Amino acid sequence: MEETMVLEPESRLSAVSQAMFSYESLVHAVSGAVGSVTAMTVFFPLDTARLRLQVDENRSSKSTPAVLMEIMKEEGIMAPYRGWFSVISSLCCSNFVYFYTFNSLKVAWMKGKPSSTGKDLILGIVAGVVNVLLTTPLWVVNTRLKLQGAKFWKDDILTTNYKGIMDAFHQIVRDEGFAALWNGTIPSLLLVFNPAIQFMFYEGLKRQLLTGQAQLSSMEVFIIGAIAKAIATTSTYPLQTVQSVLRFGHHRLNPERRRFGSLRNILYLLHQRIRRLGLLGLYKGLEAKLLQTVLTAALMFMIYEKLSVATFTLMGLRPRTAR
Repeated sequence: MEETMVLEPESRLSAVSQAMFSYESLVHAVSGAVGSVTAMTVFFPLDTARLRLQVDENRSSKSTPAVLMEIMKEEGIMAPYRGWFSVISSLCCSNFVYFYTFNSLKVAWMKGKPSSTGKDLILGIVAGVVNVLLTTPLWVVNTRLKLQGAKFWKDDILTTNYKGIMDAFHQIVRDEGFAALWNGTIPSLLLVFNPAIQFMFYEGLKRQLLTGQAQLSSMEVFIIGAIAKAIATTSTYPLQTVQSVLRFGHHRLNPERRRFGSLRNILYLLHQRIRRLGLLGLYKGLEAKLLQTVLTAALMFMIYEKLSVATFTLMGLRPRTAR
């Protein structure tokens, strides 16, 4: 019988520690961050339209082009790029953390062995939890900055005067308490399935296509990245809508409900949305979200793969991560 080697806790911790500080994890993290920032910048107006459709329930226009035209007409031609810097900063940090954690765990625990769909899903969930706990405050602030000055239809929304990222942090903590920076954490934790599902399908499709060839073409990476993100987004979209409302500050829309992020509050928001808009209301803004997130993810994966391969080639190194 073959003996199965079991790592002692100290050995496993040592392997994780080495992986966390490896060149490979850093290359993947930087490549993922650069790819996401570039892709989001290109498709940023679509994210603005998506957020308005999710949060502003009374807006008459329902399509992405119509909402973008309304925003530019009412708030100025550059309004679709409002909050760009805060979103890019948050996205850069978020993807750096996610790619770093995902690939560090993969190096540490796969030990050069072939990966599998189940393993990719588990690693994606763990990386997602770490990412949510560390970066939720950044996303709360960027949601506030993106919606600052927005004209909501038929709603008396409290106005804010955030002068930047640090000032937004200061005002939120001062006026709403430190815990408000983690508004929407529970739906965000539930939504770790989104990137986990995305990476599971992406890695699975990638392994299938790599059979018999050394490297994927840019178009192949773009297509499998788009497919993976479309599946992940559609399956988790209702929770993403609740997440956006909670980050914005649910008390701004419903003054009587000031406790954020609890499971009870999530169910309340889902129930209220169905009551006002019907079952399809849970998918309000999905068109804009799919346009933005699928194209952004596809471009991000394409840049990420090419940049990481180019970096490893330039360094004369071979990545240890099992694909």
